[in-house]
Amino acid sequence: MDPVPALEEPLKKVLGPATAKVMAEHLGLHTVGDLLHHYPRRYEERGQLTHLADLPMDEHVTVVAQVADARLHTFASAKAPRGKGQRLEVTITDGSGRLQLVFFGAGVHKPHKELLPGTRALFAGKVSVFNRRLQLAHPAYELLRGDTEETVETWAGALIPIYPATAKLESWKIGKALQTVLPSAQEAVDPLPESLRDGRALVPLPEALLKIHRPHTKADIEDARARLKWDEAFVLQVALARRRHADAQLPAVARRPKPDGLLTAFDDRLPFTLTEGQQKVSREIFDDLATEHPMHRLLQGEVGSGKTMVALRAMLAVVDAGGQAAMLAPTEVLAQQHHRSVTEMMGELAEGGMLGGADGATKVVLLTGSMGAAARRHALLDLATGEAGIVIGTHALIEDKVRFHDLGLVVVDEQHRFGVEQRDALRGKGKQPPHLLVMTATPIPRTVAMTVFGDLETSVLDQLPAGRSPIASHVVPAADKPHFLARAWERVREEVANGHQAYVVSPRIGDEEDAPKGTAKKKSPEDEAEKRPPLAVLDIADQLAKGPLKGLRVEVLHGRMQPDDKDAVMRRFAAGEADVLVATTVIEVGVNVPNATAMVIMDADRFGVSQLHQLRGRVGRGSAPGLCLLVTEMPEASAARQRLNAVASTLDGFELSRIDLEQRREGDVLGQAQSGTRSSLRMLAVIDDEEIIAEAREEAMRIVAADPDLTRLPALRTALDALLDEEREQYLEKG
Repeated sequence: MDPVPALEEPLKKVLGPATAKVMAEHLGLHTVGDLLHHYPRRYEERGQLTHLADLPMDEHVTVVAQVADARLHTFASAKAPRGKGQRLEVTITDGSGRLQLVFFGAGVHKPHKELLPGTRALFAGKVSVFNRRLQLAHPAYELLRGDTEETVETWAGALIPIYPATAKLESWKIGKALQTVLPSAQEAVDPLPESLRDGRALVPLPEALLKIHRPHTKADIEDARARLKWDEAFVLQVALARRRHADAQLPAVARRPKPDGLLTAFDDRLPFTLTEGQQKVSREIFDDLATEHPMHRLLQGEVGSGKTMVALRAMLAVVDAGGQAAMLAPTEVLAQQHHRSVTEMMGELAEGGMLGGADGATKVVLLTGSMGAAARRHALLDLATGEAGIVIGTHALIEDKVRFHDLGLVVVDEQHRFGVEQRDALRGKGKQPPHLLVMTATPIPRTVAMTVFGDLETSVLDQLPAGRSPIASHVVPAADKPHFLARAWERVREEVANGHQAYVVSPRIGDEEDAPKGTAKKKSPEDEAEKRPPLAVLDIADQLAKGPLKGLRVEVLHGRMQPDDKDAVMRRFAAGEADVLVATTVIEVGVNVPNATAMVIMDADRFGVSQLHQLRGRVGRGSAPGLCLLVTEMPEASAARQRLNAVASTLDGFELSRIDLEQRREGDVLGQAQSGTRSSLRMLAVIDDEEIIAEAREEAMRIVAADPDLTRLPALRTALDALLDEEREQYLEKG
């Protein structure tokens, strides 16, 4: 049997089962290679101490500091009534600020002997506040003793790596474990082709791993980071380039609209001219549809930039060419809204086979999970016979029962709401792979699009159609200035008095009390800080109807209502039969009521930047200017307030998505977790490293074009296999 390569050796063999278990459970590290790629977050110089003045609340921190003072207090307590209770208070400093450490009971003896004034150490713990002072209670610590041979200069200048750590595993314990596995770095297989490495003066991988974990100088860290960023960018771009190359080999039916067909008749009916951006993007899409390989295009644009119009013209072009088009929407409300607006825009062109239908018209059907059996049967028959050229639906379109006569185009609205498996199932319903158009109203910075959707061609709509009005956005600090909130409700009344309508959005429905007993809800830090749950739609609607909005017609909309009830509420609101709609984020995408001019978002700090931007896009859709009020109780200095100020200060979705990304990190750009801390990027920061990503993409495309199977680059193939574990391999294949 072949010996296991050094980097694939399980950690339990090298570090022992106890340490390996903690590393697997808390950091997701299982092998020697995993640990070698667990890079330091930052480095401390022993001579240059951390800024204690800038410590974040409630976070687990590691600091290097010097003991300024240590005092042992004896006190009486319930456990020690005779005054034998002990509390050790140690003050540490770094020149920028002071921090108190506190130890109680039996835990005072060791630190009392070791933490003497003048002692330097690494301290790790959770920052809390006691008596208005920052403190660490019972921190773990590691004394920094210079070895006898070390001069004071080398000791003070040494760089101490600080690792992403947890309460169960302090940074220095990770450092000690790395010391054990570091010799294995010599056996790391280098995935970068030699020509690329030499051409860009990058250090070999074993050297980069040694320098990132045990740097002697800051230049060592720079060398290592430059190299490791290239690894991540390049291997990821090779994965996407291979996927794109494979797609280009697939056959598809070219779909060219016939002259004077349905598309021409539709364009002739339009009461407005398409924007320059819409015309340009339409040309790109039509060029793709005319080729014999499946289109893979991402259409991203500002809220309200007219993506649906572009998608509809693409669908009509495919129907003209004898095929069918399917539009997949994430919610029933949105599917019904799209169906309504598409049939209205098409008029008699959507009445194929009906009395009064135009010559050459087609049928547009709706398919959702909650439709009655008869209507559903009818829709399925129209799809199977080809009678219906266009179908708009939810995930109900994916079910096995759904058969198409000749599916030519799949349009996916709000791609981030659909699992890859769902998109794949729909793509499998064509006789040959259908063309794919993915739409998103969350603008994605160019580099993120390249990293996450590197296999899709990207089209961007950044102009708003004529007649769209600007939206004024303001933060309403309800806790600091309660009269501002009263004024917000007055503004809503003023809008209604002027013949307009308003939305009030809230994060919660309010009937969650039905949750099974014993299922405690996990509270966010904000919940804990405020000691109150998020405001709920049902409560707010009731309070508004009886209080500040008394006399107005207030309706409620949320995700747990019956589909028919939801549709009825939306119809009434669209028809102007309700003044105020109190809703959850069910209205986030696609809801189009041009007469709605005001939106009040309650507990706005509980929504993400992109979500707030999406919600805000529901107002200002007509000729009257829009107003969006972001209500929050978070204090002025909090990160949540700064996020809201950013949303209020710009209507540029691309700018906001950059802010959002800088705050949230990129997420696992290959796997299902598209945001948050679970990132397959350890070293690369998508926003900061735009240049590297762009260059890596060029190199990857060149290499894959010359050698698609990477037969001449076995080390790169191995790195690719490691990156694309089974789940991600499927993710890439399905797209």
